[in-house]
Amino acid sequence: MKYFVTGGAGFIGSHLVDLLLSSPEAELVTVYDKLTYAGNLKNLQKWKTDERLIFMKGDICDKATLLKAVRGHNVIIHLAAESHVDQSINSAEPFVKTNVLGTLNILESAMLLNVQTVIHVSTDEVYGSISNGSANENSSLLPNSPYAASKASSDLIARSFFQTHGVDVRITRCCNNFGANQYPEKFIPVAINAILRGRNVPLYGNGLNAREWINVSDHAKAILAVLQKGKPGEIYNIGSKKELTNLELAKMICRLLNVKESRIDFVEDRLGHDFRYSIESKKLQSIFSDPLMDFEKGLENTVNWYEKNSDWWQ
Repeated sequence: MKYFVTGGAGFIGSHLVDLLLSSPEAELVTVYDKLTYAGNLKNLQKWKTDERLIFMKGDICDKATLLKAVRGHNVIIHLAAESHVDQSINSAEPFVKTNVLGTLNILESAMLLNVQTVIHVSTDEVYGSISNGSANENSSLLPNSPYAASKASSDLIARSFFQTHGVDVRITRCCNNFGANQYPEKFIPVAINAILRGRNVPLYGNGLNAREWINVSDHAKAILAVLQKGKPGEIYNIGSKKELTNLELAKMICRLLNVKESRIDFVEDRLGHDFRYSIESKKLQSIFSDPLMDFEKGLENTVNWYEKNSDWWQ
């Protein structure tokens, strides 16, 4: 099997590449990555001598180059995206360009080259803030940030290529990820790095906004399950049911790093800050039943990784 992974030098993408190359089934894994600030070739370092891995620096918005690069691959796993909510609030245009038009280029390339399957990796943020209960795959899309809106738009375009052109597209929507190699703009590495640098942990608002958390390695396994056992045109939520407020999470990180909770610094809230995300993952469980990593153990491992790899995040 020949895999084409967009955004494969990023956080989630590199963990997926690890999983793919750990299987003898992988004849070729091509990582196609623009290497923006969140992409890092160090994330692929362990495979640098493996002839099955090919790295191509490229932009999914460059349709002509993308089309040439995709040729000859069986599967596209599409993770390349602008993903930082704060940045989307400050400037939405790059998010629309990359997440919407870039995804369109991926789908058109797949259609023209008869790619076997496309996995389009999305987010639970497309459902918007959930006051009670959990969103399932049939819930309405109610994105609130420009980032979430761009991802919801890309999901709809992906669905249209299945309905109109018969392209085997499968959409995954995952909850918040954590683990090693995450660029320090997301909350967990921000909190860890702040403490390691002797600074306070910045926490939006009153810290009661709630998120569902999954270890990135489990997310990668779930994506592979959707590829191997999922159905064309279907959407699969990837959740963990491990829900925490941001304040609870900040306190856990303080305890793991042996600092007082007074190091938490409440700051002005983000514009349009969604209060709670929660997704129902029963559909995924029919094709993926592996036990998930214990959250507390995974968080401890993550903290230890950042402590031991200051050269990476600095």
